Amino acid sequence: MTPRRLLLALCWAWLALVVALPLGIVLVLAFARAAPGLPPFELAFSGGNFSLLVADGFYLRAFVRSLGIAALATMLCLLLGYPLAYGLSRAPAAWRGALLTAVMLPFWTGFLLRVSAWIGLLREDGWINAALGALGVPGAPFPLLYSELALQLGLVHVYLPFLVLPLYARLSAREVALEEAASDLGAGKWTVFRRVTLPLSLPGVAAGSALVFIPVCGEYVVPELLGGPGAETLGRVLWAEFFANRDWPMAAALAVAMLFVLLLPLALWRWRAGREMAG
Repeated sequence: MTPRRLLLALCWAWLALVVALPLGIVLVLAFARAAPGLPPFELAFSGGNFSLLVADGFYLRAFVRSLGIAALATMLCLLLGYPLAYGLSRAPAAWRGALLTAVMLPFWTGFLLRVSAWIGLLREDGWINAALGALGVPGAPFPLLYSELALQLGLVHVYLPFLVLPLYARLSAREVALEEAASDLGAGKWTVFRRVTLPLSLPGVAAGSALVFIPVCGEYVVPELLGGPGAETLGRVLWAEFFANRDWPMAAALAVAMLFVLLLPLALWRWRAGREMAG
């Protein structure tokens, strides 16, 4: 076997072990039936779990709620992350390393610790309400914790770097000569950005948005710590079905349905992009 084929074989073996095998197990569980005992299911090819997902409004609301939260978090990350990535790409070369380190600094601390820190900031006797009270803001302290605001703050704080980094990579690799040519031809700064820079950065926008939207749809920790009892997202429902209700088949069906909902638009986009390139 040639070194190239050996390397490819190792890659395929790794993908089969860590991707295909777990996905196959989840798929088998999704068609099983819950049963008392250990493990709490019995193998039987049945689509009852998927029928219940469609018929029960609780699961549909969790799906819609998760998609809405993910869409809003992605939009907020994009609004905050695009100027940040654009500024990084135009910063002097001597400053870029330090600025990128500041963006990646949250990755060097514990995920749970960072989310828990927002509890101390947002609770009624926390730092934010204390600052608002010291400034004499009417109505302080405000019920900030366990709200939609707290949930989105936590999500944006956690996932903003996932959008900034691929977008920065795309913006830093753009052809600056095209912007200079547009300026030489009389285009203003806004026109140059809208007609040249923004279209060139769209692949980075798509990649960064996917890196935020997909994991937020299944997020459990942030809604559990900051969202309160009203934030019934898909991640929390999955946890409840698996650990509290011990209904492993229903939890697996939820995971498969979420995977299908998230991968289908990506597959269609890839297919359309392939056809456009071929054309």
